[in-house]
Amino acid sequence: MLSRAEAIEAIAGQRFEVVVIGGGITGAGVALDAASRGYSVALLERDDYAVGTSSRSSKMVHGGLRYLQNLDLGLVREALLERQLMVQLAPHLVYPTPFLVPSFAEEPRDRRIGLGLNMYDVMATTRVGRGRREMRSSKEEDEDYYWAPDRHRTIPRDELLEMVPSLGPRDPKDAYLFYDCQTDDVRLVLTILGEAQRFGAVMLNGADVSEVLTVDGRAGGVAFVEAESGERIEVEADNVINATGVWADRIRPEVIEEEDVPRISPSRGTHVLLDCDDLSTGRAACIVPAGEGRAIFALPWYGRTLVGTTDNDFDGDIDHPRPAADDVAYLLEAVNAFFGVSLSDSDLVGAYAGVRPLISTGDPKKSVDISRKAELYETSSGMLTITGGKLTTWRRMAKQTVDRLVERGGREAACHTAEIPLGMQARPDDLAAPDGVGEDAVSQLAFRYGHAARAVLDLAWKEPKLAAPIVAGRPDLLAEAAIAARLEQARCVADVLLRRTRLGLLAAGQLRSADAVRPVAEAMGRELGWSRRRVKREAEAWPAAAAEAGADPTAASV
Repeated sequence: MLSRAEAIEAIAGQRFEVVVIGGGITGAGVALDAASRGYSVALLERDDYAVGTSSRSSKMVHGGLRYLQNLDLGLVREALLERQLMVQLAPHLVYPTPFLVPSFAEEPRDRRIGLGLNMYDVMATTRVGRGRREMRSSKEEDEDYYWAPDRHRTIPRDELLEMVPSLGPRDPKDAYLFYDCQTDDVRLVLTILGEAQRFGAVMLNGADVSEVLTVDGRAGGVAFVEAESGERIEVEADNVINATGVWADRIRPEVIEEEDVPRISPSRGTHVLLDCDDLSTGRAACIVPAGEGRAIFALPWYGRTLVGTTDNDFDGDIDHPRPAADDVAYLLEAVNAFFGVSLSDSDLVGAYAGVRPLISTGDPKKSVDISRKAELYETSSGMLTITGGKLTTWRRMAKQTVDRLVERGGREAACHTAEIPLGMQARPDDLAAPDGVGEDAVSQLAFRYGHAARAVLDLAWKEPKLAAPIVAGRPDLLAEAAIAARLEQARCVADVLLRRTRLGLLAAGQLRSADAVRPVAEAMGRELGWSRRRVKREAEAWPAAAAEAGADPTAASV
């Protein structure tokens, strides 16, 4: 990625065919799709890439079993096909995980779940008219092979306990086993942005769009305020695309009819992280009953156990959502009952909350889940707004948007994103690590960056101090903080700890003080030319940023 200074120079005062507002998964997808079809593209992000919903997801690339309850078969089918495609395009970053639905001696097996999983299996057929058996037989010789999971099955008690030993005290009978996928949501966004740049797109964060410029009533560009200088900069554009997610109804080019813009009904999803010594699901994820026919999940993620999620209407500050005490209590109550443990707030190692951009239908009788569908709006100015949807379906949302650009522009430009690899896997010989960098660190780098992990390790070789871990006992390297500043436009410590790495969530208790994050600030400062005073100030800003995000829920009690 270009440095911010280079990106500002490339954008300021220039004209582009497409300007995308918003640097989350949807905006990144639109930038990649448009650039790969030959459009000149600039993307502007107010704060940091993926700072909103796209860094606060459930970290799953999945079909969404619960949408089957609403018979929203189209959404599930679409998401399952995209899930399979993401494993193909980004195999280092999107990976299959076994999911378990255990049953216990005191309760009958829920046959409705088995029926739902049968439907899940059918809709996960890799391609229309091409089944799993044919796909398996052609795997070796077919370069166009797409991953498809095995059908769900029932596993006996012994196999279940081998996968999740912590369920032993509950004396389970058996379990349904099926597969979905996991990822690091921010890394997925950054990878997509990297591919968009490869096709010529220019990205800039710290660019707060303050105005949609109009020419003869048509959207003809934007004006933004650059974060470091406070300068107002104008960019001309043939097309303006609003991909700001839950903030979509704030971007308006003119006074327009209300039906021309989305009616966002924010929904907050809270997640908590636990030490695996306190609660472990082994190498699988568990679907956990949470009362009144609802369910949550507990899954392994970066060496912790991630528990989520809630889904409640939210009328608070969408810029700074925090985990709600009631939501945290709800999650802990469910896992305590399911696993037979007694965990409390004091056992949490991290937490976060995200706000989903659900689309209001205006009909109070309709379920909020129906509005997980993506919606594309076009105002009389020609500005396009794409919102709704979910992480898994980002590519389809982008295609829908750029297809509209192509249609109204009368161009011949087919979508290619189903064929564009997202990054590149690292071969074992690619990643030679200096002394002191263990296998866990190299493995994590390979997952997080793929082949691009070489840049991190090259820096660790050149500067041995940067081969040290950011947090003792964790595999994340100080070199990653330097690379984040050099190649990924990270502007502050929070950008590194909450997004480029996930240590602000995974090791919040070890990062409570300015002194604890000073090495991160110093590594960034060497790249960005910070003075010693600036380094000190940036380190001291971290505790407030962590508190604002609610990342360290036990800090107040320490």
